[in-house]
Amino acid sequence: MTMPYREPLVALDPAPRTIPEPPRKGEPGGGPCRICAGTAVEPVWSDGLWTLHPPRQCSLRGTVWLASREHVDSFADLSSAALAAFGSIAARVERAVLSLGDIGRVHVLRWGDGGAHFHVWFMPRPLGMIEASGPYLPIWADALPNIDDAGLRAAAEQVAARLSADG
Repeated sequence: MTMPYREPLVALDPAPRTIPEPPRKGEPGGGPCRICAGTAVEPVWSDGLWTLHPPRQCSLRGTVWLASREHVDSFADLSSAALAAFGSIAARVERAVLSLGDIGRVHVLRWGDGGAHFHVWFMPRPLGMIEASGPYLPIWADALPNIDDAGLRAAAEQVAARLSADG
């Protein structure tokens, strides 16, 4: 596992803490929730609880993000039905991403700092790209050249087709 940068890297001192934190999209005082407003990337798949979307500006073919239909912030806020379904849908999305081939692992990530609508990312680590293992994958994803949005959508549509076939 390595960083996609040459040495020497110099660690920065943390900035002063911002308290209270600024509101995120979908919170009172923040911008509108793009998922609820329908201005997020159009989903390639959906069911009664979830929508699956391709990213914009990403370097990893097969990256998708899964959002809850209900506007909630975190696992703790999901309905009982969504909580009960999450493990199953996450496993199905992972299998669908792996079906694209040439993938070593699928990383499942949740940050939530940009918006207050529950969503998780599925990021495939290219087969053999050991330097991008673990927490280094998102850093490498930022450093590698982006795939055009049409290519990202095409891969996400393949994931959606597999997800529907396994439904």
